[in-house]
Amino acid sequence: MGESALFFHAFETVSAAIRAQLNCCERKNGPMGLNVIPPQILGRFEVYEFRHAAAVLSQDFPNEWGELMALLSSLEIPRKWITEPGGNKSRIADWVDGFLCGARGWCEKMFETKITVDGRRFDSPTHKVDCFKNGSAFELEWNNKDPFFDRDLNNFRLLFDLRMVSVGVILTRADELQDLFDHYGKGSSYGNSTTHMSKLIPRIEGGGGGGCPLLAFGILPFNIIKFSVT
Repeated sequence: MGESALFFHAFETVSAAIRAQLNCCERKNGPMGLNVIPPQILGRFEVYEFRHAAAVLSQDFPNEWGELMALLSSLEIPRKWITEPGGNKSRIADWVDGFLCGARGWCEKMFETKITVDGRRFDSPTHKVDCFKNGSAFELEWNNKDPFFDRDLNNFRLLFDLRMVSVGVILTRADELQDLFDHYGKGSSYGNSTTHMSKLIPRIEGGGGGGCPLLAFGILPFNIIKFSVT
């Protein structure tokens, strides 16, 4: 199958999925839910919401919501980021850090937590959050082993219970990218045991994030640009 045919097939599949998601959202969540997400983002990402996370983030944290929507709107992944060997940190992770950190004020955050029992204090460290600002926690899982989702969700659960995080956001791959990776000869580098939406959603629905409102975005093939010099 040629590259154009792959994109057309992905477009047909995803368009049907988006319509189904919106209809389901309207039945369950009323006028809020995914309806607050700009249409151009719904057309480029698979979106999953848990406990009205989109409403919480857009209404209670409008600045952070706007910055995350701007990030998703700006995301373009050059094909060379997929085909060329990478280092310890992916090019997309560098791009996300560059977009959110600095002037926008997001930062990697490690919370210092302790438990006190009968006057004795015990360290109870959490994992670092990739990007954090004003109660909003954002994690990128582009190509890690899928147990990293367990770590992220458990972290969100703990920090939500401690009232440090109000909403968690995860950006990962949509399953539809796999055909494209196979086409580029990189399918084995992005296997079934790595992070993508079909590994994340069952963990959320199984209660991995506890009561924390969660919003997940799966990167679809429309975010891959064929030619780039960067």
